[in-house]
Amino acid sequence: MRTVAGLFDDYHDARQAVNDLEAAGIPSEDISIVANNAGDRYSEESSGAAGGAGVGAGLGAAGGGAVGLLTGLGLMAIPGVGPVVAAGWLASTAAGAIAGAVAGAATGGIIGSLTDSGIPEEDAHLYAEGVRRGGTLVLARVDEALLPQADAILRNRNAVDTSVRRRAYTEEGWTRFDDASAPYSLDEVRSEHDRYRPPAL
Repeated sequence: MRTVAGLFDDYHDARQAVNDLEAAGIPSEDISIVANNAGDRYSEESSGAAGGAGVGAGLGAAGGGAVGLLTGLGLMAIPGVGPVVAAGWLASTAAGAIAGAVAGAATGGIIGSLTDSGIPEEDAHLYAEGVRRGGTLVLARVDEALLPQADAILRNRNAVDTSVRRRAYTEEGWTRFDDASAPYSLDEVRSEHDRYRPPAL
């Protein structure tokens, strides 16, 4: 199994990517979504799989099944990112990492969860920072044969060009995700989205 990932500026593009991945035959339990929820923007879409901004321990179980991943969206908080709506195996892994941190265990947080799933560390930092700044991350574990199709689905739904985004971040002095950073406010998220919104025709 290989992990493919797409960072999205538009939450609805990310949701469509999840639907497309499921339609392509990738099981819900092999897909994850984590969306920045600054300003409580997406809380109404939560199924209640995890209440409040706590650890979110039932996200993995709620995210699977024939009804589709998006019916399992729950609320949680990730250090350095802030409040998110999330579902799937990555959310469950991150929730376990948060629980370990609360209990005093050594843990890699969201970066560790991403790298453990097969994402290179450099990319993990970019994806975590992208979510911190208001984005939505979609990941899928796929067989080698489905890799090109899964990649194409993410691109066709307007996934961020990571090399361009990395350059934009580094030009302003960013080097890596820091889980001790303050989460972005809703105004900061909106300002960040305005930077990357395509110009109106």
